[in-house]
Amino acid sequence: MLSSSVALAQSNSSLEYPKARKTDQTDTYHGTTVADPYRWLEDDRSAETADWVKAENKVTFDYLSQIPYRRQLQDRLEHIYNYPKYSAPSRKGDWFYFSKNDGLQNQSVLYRQKGLDGKPELVIDPNKLSTDGTTRLGAFSLSKDGNYAVVGLSKGGSDWQEYQIMDLATKQYLPEKIEWVKVSGIAWQGNGFYYSRYPKPEGSALAAKNENHQVFYHALHTPQSTDRLIYEDPKNPQRFHIASTTDDERFLLLTVSDRGKGKDGNALFYMDAKSGKKDFSPVINEVTDFSYGVVDNDGDRLLILTNEKAPNSKVVAFDTKTKTFSTLIAEKPEPIAESSVSAAGGKLFVEYSKDVTSSVLVFNYAGKQETEIKLPAIGSAGGFGGEKDDKFVFYTFTSFTFPPTIYRYDIATHTSTVFRAPEVDFTPTDYETKQVFYTSKDGTKVPMFLTYRKGIKLDGSNPTLLYGYGGFNISLPPSFNPLRIPFLEQGGIYAQANLRGGSEYGEKWHEQGMKLKKQNVFDDFIAAAEYLIAQKYTSPAKLAVQGGSNGGLLVGAVMNQRPDLFRVAIPQVGVMDMLRFHKFTIGWNWIADYGSSDNADEFKALYAYSPIHNIKAGVAYPATLITTADHDDRVVPAHSFKYTATLQEVYKGNNPVLIRIDTNSGHGASNTKKNIETTADIYSFIFWNMGIKTLKEIASK
Repeated sequence: MLSSSVALAQSNSSLEYPKARKTDQTDTYHGTTVADPYRWLEDDRSAETADWVKAENKVTFDYLSQIPYRRQLQDRLEHIYNYPKYSAPSRKGDWFYFSKNDGLQNQSVLYRQKGLDGKPELVIDPNKLSTDGTTRLGAFSLSKDGNYAVVGLSKGGSDWQEYQIMDLATKQYLPEKIEWVKVSGIAWQGNGFYYSRYPKPEGSALAAKNENHQVFYHALHTPQSTDRLIYEDPKNPQRFHIASTTDDERFLLLTVSDRGKGKDGNALFYMDAKSGKKDFSPVINEVTDFSYGVVDNDGDRLLILTNEKAPNSKVVAFDTKTKTFSTLIAEKPEPIAESSVSAAGGKLFVEYSKDVTSSVLVFNYAGKQETEIKLPAIGSAGGFGGEKDDKFVFYTFTSFTFPPTIYRYDIATHTSTVFRAPEVDFTPTDYETKQVFYTSKDGTKVPMFLTYRKGIKLDGSNPTLLYGYGGFNISLPPSFNPLRIPFLEQGGIYAQANLRGGSEYGEKWHEQGMKLKKQNVFDDFIAAAEYLIAQKYTSPAKLAVQGGSNGGLLVGAVMNQRPDLFRVAIPQVGVMDMLRFHKFTIGWNWIADYGSSDNADEFKALYAYSPIHNIKAGVAYPATLITTADHDDRVVPAHSFKYTATLQEVYKGNNPVLIRIDTNSGHGASNTKKNIETTADIYSFIFWNMGIKTLKEIASK
């Protein structure tokens, strides 16, 4: 029988956690026996797991409900988030499509209008598709003529999507539905489209391993049962197979990746509709550690972004007639930012990253640079894609105190003008952002952004939130999040460290945080905390660390290695069991970054930092709020469940160890309401455990 009680004392010492049953489950890895006493929590469908979740949430929400300013923070978050948010428009024929959120809508709404001065008309309102607003528009892909669109919907935060086809003339759906879609492109060609799916999973749809990724072609006005299988590879069940087509629909492209076998790149094949052949020809025949992504075609040539012999990436042309490569845009000292090459108006827009900030160059299809787009400040730019006959494109620019602003760029005159700027209830000039470079354990210089209210005193007393990720070739560039403002308004500092494992300085930076070198990422994060303390921005008593997914692993690992540096830890949807992550859903896909416990050398490295397996008795762990959700089928909640049960069992100190388990939500908050509620709880937990008893009153306009 599970039982719990809570009383919020200043010492946080009156918590009684639910009793979690322990078993004698063990596994042997390369001669090492490893206990896994909470294996039963991996079963997301069992009544026992459901009872444990309910009891844990009671402890957590009873605790949070007694923090006196929790409602104050939520009200402020709601107020500052409540402004219209737009996406940049995209053109198809005479129509411009864009999404808009009025402010606090759970999901953004898709609209279209004829011309930029036309009257917007509703296309899809996902808010009307579920009572709790957790059904999300995950895909919207228009046919070349703009008459039809594939609409992908996901429910409750799951990565699974269901496709329907909308007739844009009537805005009604065709009868057919396509199920079990995951990790898919939508590639229109002729009277239908290509997509990727898995067979219907056996057992739990949210936890079962996903294998045998297949590519199908769906013809309009036919049932899914008659879809034509285009490609599968049952001998390699843990490969991704993703189809795409060039803008003119001449080339069908097939990208094959095999991260489950530790390969970080992909193979690439094409089928030329002009040739009449019905089989694929190779561009790159075998999966390697290099990536190849087709940007566009120029007649017979495929324009490809690759990092082969170019860790900062380059653009090459592959001639499908002669089967030869030529360099189009050579590698530069600055890396091309995360596959950021876009085609529109007969030009190539290439975003480079210089010390984690954007610069955008425009090239013609011969590879000649024509101009550099002048950006409004130091920050991040994205967008630029469009149709080949476009005369202008849109892009969005943002930074930590620069709300996302949409610009229109005229291709002929090389000029940018503001198309739409948001109005947020804060004064950007009250805050400043600076970039610092600190030294990690092995001497590597690591960049970090700091944002705070002007005039703060460097006396070690500032509440500071240190955020990091460090993996999967993902960069953390400057970006605006209105939900950070209430933290800054309370005198807080937001610190964002650009750890190795990301793409901030190209593939070499990524490789320094992979597999056997993963400890570098944790060392970088620890060094960031040490820098903030040494420079008196904050102190261990006023420092919180936060990260999600791979960043949740980061927080769990550094908690074990240097718990003395942090007062509060927020590991969100983290990969916490590094020995079994590849056994759930698409977890095998992460082997390319992490390695696998099936490999003896990699097991040794994983076991040395795996958050669950390195929790030790007698350690003064920081106050910890773990977050996960019941529909997270990317990093299954079992990671957080087992981690929580272990930490609550072993740690006997006064700091709280709580888990917040959201419902009808997934790897990220499934709607606006849940996002705000979660953020309010995190900030409340941080401030309270830093000893802050009251908050400053913030006057709203």
